[in-house]
Amino acid sequence: MSPLPRRFSPAPTAASPGRRQSALRRAACLAAAVAVLAGGLIHAGQAEAAASRIRLGSSTDAGRAAWSGPAFTMNGSGGIVAASMTKAVDAIRGGTGSLDVVVLAASAPSSGSRTPECDAVMRLSGVNSCTTWTLTRASDGNNTQANTDIRNAEFVYFAGGDQCEYAAWKSTALRASVQSVVAKGGGSGGGSAGHHINSSVVYDACRGSITSAEALSDPYDSYATFTTGIFDWPNYGGTINDSHFVTRDRMGRTMAFVARALRDGLTPGGKAWGVGIEEGGSLFIEKNGQATLFGADSYIVLGDHQPEKAVPGTPLTFSNYKIWHLTSGQTFDFKNRPTCGYYLRSVTNGVTDGNLYNGTPTSC
Repeated sequence: MSPLPRRFSPAPTAASPGRRQSALRRAACLAAAVAVLAGGLIHAGQAEAAASRIRLGSSTDAGRAAWSGPAFTMNGSGGIVAASMTKAVDAIRGGTGSLDVVVLAASAPSSGSRTPECDAVMRLSGVNSCTTWTLTRASDGNNTQANTDIRNAEFVYFAGGDQCEYAAWKSTALRASVQSVVAKGGGSGGGSAGHHINSSVVYDACRGSITSAEALSDPYDSYATFTTGIFDWPNYGGTINDSHFVTRDRMGRTMAFVARALRDGLTPGGKAWGVGIEEGGSLFIEKNGQATLFGADSYIVLGDHQPEKAVPGTPLTFSNYKIWHLTSGQTFDFKNRPTCGYYLRSVTNGVTDGNLYNGTPTSC
C-alpha cells in the first residue's frame, strides 16, 4: 500500500459520519473561493486545474505486436500491492520483454512523492515506464496527450481518491482509451476509489459516502448513487466493488447495493455480485477469469433473487445472501462462478443475522 495519506477518502467517524463528506467538500470549495477572492491563491488554483504528467523510466514506449492479457488487479486500499501487480505484469507480457503503465488520479498527493504508485511499479521487473496523470477536471478526460499515453500503455491503474471524479470521465475519450488497453491484451486495476471504478456497477459516492447502517435502513437513501456503463471487463460482469471492507464495516452496505442492483435491473441474469476487499488485499484476475487473492481478506456477496423488500424510505429485507470468504492464496473463478463454498446471511427489516464476516461454508 502507498505510505502516503494522499488521495484516499477519509474513514467515517462518529462525530463526522461518512455521509457528511459532501458537506465537507462544499465547505472546502467555499473556503477556496474565499481565499481566491482574497487574492492569495489565484495562481495556485490555476496550477491545480492543469492536467499534470510525470513519467518515470524509459522515455520511449515498449513496442510489440501482441500482448498476453488481459489481467486485472482489484485492491482494497489505494496503493499498489506488489505481489498482484507482479502477476499482472508477467501475465500481460507473457514473461518476456517489458511494458508501460499509466496511473490515473483526480488529485495530487498531499505530501511526499508526487508519484507514489509509479514509485512502487518501477521497482517491479518487466516494467519499461510508468506515467502518472493527475486530471483534476472532468474535461481532462479528453486531454490528447493523456489519451495517447493510455492507448500506448499496457496497464492502467486508477489511484485511490474520489470515485465520483472518476465516474465523470465516463463521457470523455478516456473511457474508450482504457477499454482499448484491455482489448489489446493489456490490463486495468485500481485501489480504493480505483477499485470501485473497475466494476460493472459503480457506487459513485457523488452525494457523499454512505455507511452500512444507513444503507440497510434505506437502500434508496439519497447517498446510495450508482453509475453504470463505464467498464464491463471480461468475466467480471454483474459486479459491484467495495473497498476498505472490514476496517470500515462495509458488508451491510454491499448487501444493500446488491439488492438495489437486482431491484433496479442494473445487472443481467437476475444476479448481482458484490466484491468487497479489505485494506491491503488485492485480487489478481487472469484472462480466464480465475482470481487469486493476495494479502488481506476478500468477500464475494451474491444476490440471486429479488429482494423481499427494497423500497424507498423502508429498511431492507433480503434472505440468503451467499457469501464467499477468501483469505490470502485462495481463488475464485469469475468465469465459471461456483455454486458451493459459501455461507448464508439475511437481512430482515434492516437488521442482519449472525456474524457477517465469518460463517460455515457449504461443502462442495
